[in-house]
Amino acid sequence: MNRKYLAFDIETAKEWPEGADWRRHRPLGIACAATLADGPDPPRFWHGAAPDGRPAKRMSRKDLAQLVDYLRSMVDRGHTILTWNGLAFDFDVLAEESGMPEQCKSLALDHVDMMFHVFCTLGYPVGLEAAAKASGLAGKPEGMSGILAPSMWAAGKHQEVLDYVAQDTRTTLELAALCEKAKCFRWITRRGKASRMDLPAGWLAVSQAMRLPEPDTSWMSSPLPRHRFTGWLRA
Repeated sequence: MNRKYLAFDIETAKEWPEGADWRRHRPLGIACAATLADGPDPPRFWHGAAPDGRPAKRMSRKDLAQLVDYLRSMVDRGHTILTWNGLAFDFDVLAEESGMPEQCKSLALDHVDMMFHVFCTLGYPVGLEAAAKASGLAGKPEGMSGILAPSMWAAGKHQEVLDYVAQDTRTTLELAALCEKAKCFRWITRRGKASRMDLPAGWLAVSQAMRLPEPDTSWMSSPLPRHRFTGWLRA
């Protein structure tokens, strides 16, 4: 890859109904996070510590400030932060929970959110699992999803959640590399068909993807507006 990537993903502490708008249930809190840089090192985990030494129910502002500072330090060292839907979710939540909105906005604009790039090109989002399946990657652990993570973390199943968030960073990093090598993004549609999107210049940072022309969405009954992903940047 032309860039040195640092994959990043969070898991929230608060549950919300599946399919509901998570924004109506904020503040969500952050239970844990994982970062994974290109290279041989394993994922790095981020979470708070309870008095008994076990992981805390949620990360404190001090914990999250350390995470934000780490992300900035890695960018300063030449890494590009990489996410799947990090613009509309991970960085938005991190900005609120850390109390460092301006720092998070800067990081969000400079990072590569593969799903946002896909959305800006196609006019609709694609799931990480659909992309992983098309590229032959492992994807999410069987029977696990982000909507289950808060209740599992609260129940003390910390390692299961950490394994899950780590796998998401691995999949994200592997997918970025495969797509940039092939100069295209592939996914499996809801109808089970293979589809592709060309990536002649590789993945675009959020600030670059925002400048792409709006695609034709006249065929959709309820197209998602772009500000659904970017609105919090102007708050």
